[in-house]
Amino acid sequence: MIPALAPLFIADFAHYRDVLVLEDDPRPAVPLRTLLTPEVFSSVLNRFGAQYPGSDRRGLASIWSKYYFTKLIPPVVAASLMLDHRLPLRLEQLQVMLDEQGMPLGFKLPDPGQRWALAPTDTFQRFDELTEGHLRPFIDTVAILTRLSPKVLWSNAGNYFEWLLGVLASAIPQADLSHGHDLLNAVDLPDGRRNRLYQPVQYIKVAGQVDLKRQRRVCCVRYRVGGLAVCENCPLPNA
Repeated sequence: MIPALAPLFIADFAHYRDVLVLEDDPRPAVPLRTLLTPEVFSSVLNRFGAQYPGSDRRGLASIWSKYYFTKLIPPVVAASLMLDHRLPLRLEQLQVMLDEQGMPLGFKLPDPGQRWALAPTDTFQRFDELTEGHLRPFIDTVAILTRLSPKVLWSNAGNYFEWLLGVLASAIPQADLSHGHDLLNAVDLPDGRRNRLYQPVQYIKVAGQVDLKRQRRVCCVRYRVGGLAVCENCPLPNA
């Protein structure tokens, strides 16, 4: 565990305690740049896919990425929004720990990061290390290796980002989550490129139901994985 992040790891968030660690953690890890080479990533996906025989590799890559993002995004975003703590997240800096099935367990960081000297006033500055330093090169590479649409991978990442904001709002009503919401509601990036995290989730009214239904905008292609039903947030008709 990174000591500066200890205040985050309480109650339902306690299981994230050993997800972001430093290089002295004794668990074996693979540099992310090594993981994302064709031979190594194929081997990891084969290990992961052994539990879903006959599945489409695009579906396997999508489901695997969901495990990856659910380990990475919640503690990183919570550290930023709750503690104003900036972590080193660039792809070339990190190592990933995997279990025997190839599922991500956590990440080894080169240093514990630090609090912002001055808290950022701009959402893109706050999350640049995560979005541009990590998510973009990771998603671009996985999409090339598996021929999975980058839209699916960005949607998987955005889904967990949006979910976390809801969790934090419920647990800490007074928390300032505006930068998180600003990121998910920005159509474009400051340089004019499209924001791939734009509104990954919508809330729709369903006949006969009082509460709005939380629905992803892009399907995670889970249906391509043998033995798995569509998720409860699936946008496909009749899901």
